[in-house]
Amino acid sequence: MRALVLGEILWDVFDAEERLGGAPFNFAAQLARLGHSSALVSAVGDDDRGRRALEQARELGVDATFVSTVSSAATGVVLVELDAGGQPQYEIRRPAAYDFAELDDAALGRLALDPPDWIYYGTLFAAQPGPRRLLERVLGALPEVPRFYDVNLRPDSYDRELVAALLPEASILKVNGDEVREIQELTGEPDQGQEAFARRMSLEHGMRGVCVTRGDQGSALLWNGEWVEAPGVEVTVADAVGAGDAFSAALLHGVTQDWPLRKRVEFANRVGALIASKSGATPEWTPEEAWAL
Repeated sequence: MRALVLGEILWDVFDAEERLGGAPFNFAAQLARLGHSSALVSAVGDDDRGRRALEQARELGVDATFVSTVSSAATGVVLVELDAGGQPQYEIRRPAAYDFAELDDAALGRLALDPPDWIYYGTLFAAQPGPRRLLERVLGALPEVPRFYDVNLRPDSYDRELVAALLPEASILKVNGDEVREIQELTGEPDQGQEAFARRMSLEHGMRGVCVTRGDQGSALLWNGEWVEAPGVEVTVADAVGAGDAFSAALLHGVTQDWPLRKRVEFANRVGALIASKSGATPEWTPEEAWAL
């Protein structure tokens, strides 16, 4: 499977270290670990962080052909604080280099001639005008390619109009419980539960699937009208940065393998838990480790 991943590549800055991250980058790296081809559309600055980002991306198997190097902004940075349970809080610094990502007409033409199997996008990247125009151009050039929308709402990085514009583009929607409630508030819909939300999204926007994650309580998936739930996997959390992105990659992997629905969410739960049990968003791991949890 070949995925085109649009979004931020940046450095997560903790008290004592920096780790390469960004939800789209993490997703692309985890897809590569699962044996798929993932090409990232983003940008880094003409700086040391940018050079190190490109080097590490290639080491992790991410195709950086469409990652530009720009002089107009520094490579992206997010300040991360972990609470006592390893859950992250983010302070996002923008503008950043990824806000100036571009694809020229020639590159879009090549993609149209040899399209990927999936397109991935999120909300944070599209919160700025330039990246949003880029996303619209890519979706317009590749109308037949299914899309995975990992909502990933971040403070001060979305509004009703943006979310309402991005939802109809999705073939698969992935949200957490808090995002379900937030989207309901944004769209003025009553809270009738996660399954009702998923069914409404699927019906209104023609989505193939809607997945709701519940942290250590597991997840649920609506797929072509069938609703399945899978319990969480108990682990000792090192830090939860990147766990949701790994979950998304594992879920799409299960979709591409045409696994039974319960197996898809069970595997995604296990992969997300495994990443949460390790330090960093893109640690080394194997599917066998995940199934052994």
